[in-house]
Amino acid sequence: MILSYSEASTSALLHFVKDEQSFDRIYFRDQEFSLLTIAWNTGPSQKVSIDGEEYDFPSQTVLPLMVSDSFNFETPKDIIAWQFNRDFYCVIDHDQEVSCVGFIFYGNEKNMFIELDEKHQRKLHLLTEIFEDEYGEKDIQGEMMRMLLKRLIILVTRLGKVQYLSNTIDDHESDTIRSFNLLVEQHFKEYHQVQDYAGLMNKSPKTLSNLFSKNSGPSPLQVIKNRIVQEAKRLMQYTENSTKEIAFELGFDDPASFSRFFKNNVGVSPTGYKKEVI
Repeated sequence: MILSYSEASTSALLHFVKDEQSFDRIYFRDQEFSLLTIAWNTGPSQKVSIDGEEYDFPSQTVLPLMVSDSFNFETPKDIIAWQFNRDFYCVIDHDQEVSCVGFIFYGNEKNMFIELDEKHQRKLHLLTEIFEDEYGEKDIQGEMMRMLLKRLIILVTRLGKVQYLSNTIDDHESDTIRSFNLLVEQHFKEYHQVQDYAGLMNKSPKTLSNLFSKNSGPSPLQVIKNRIVQEAKRLMQYTENSTKEIAFELGFDDPASFSRFFKNNVGVSPTGYKKEVI
């Protein structure tokens, strides 16, 4: 079943998915909805495909998925998921409340499989029951649904930080990394160099590089490159755009520069990649 709550006046949308036999998303088919997704595998370990790449989705783990992620699950009926758009709950505007921007949705980790112990499984089961009960009310209230979603995001974020965030950095440093990640998500098509983002943050490129190194994650430059490559692969896999069109959309001056960048970072040319995935 897919239970939905919407507000015509604001275009706010929230989906609650449970026991659904078919549940997937192709971004370039569904992008008008622009939904963030939090998926919980309540059954045995299964496979999940994200942008054409297959991953193990362990039992009793939670997977945050970006608006632009295309995905499908091996056993969708075992998935409980929450999907919401910016109009329903903007994680950027409410970052001080949930501290998730640049982490569970825009973090250094490409995909975060957040483990649930028995205590947190019980919490999510209870939260699930409350969501279902609220959808059954005739006078369903948007603010109640937002409060429940906020609780879910906070719970997942806390667990994710424990499992994925290095204990060598403090909260201020963590916020800096999250801010960088968010800026990359907003500007990767126009800014390709670390100094561009350092300028936006009033920091030096060296300061950012040292901080990312301290966190034992990819370098700032690699974060930028990874995001460009990810979008290039999506455009090649899910659209009919030519290499030239993709190059210009991603901010390259000419197709040759884009082709060199793609081959250096992927190991195969754009043409070769298209042959592999199509």
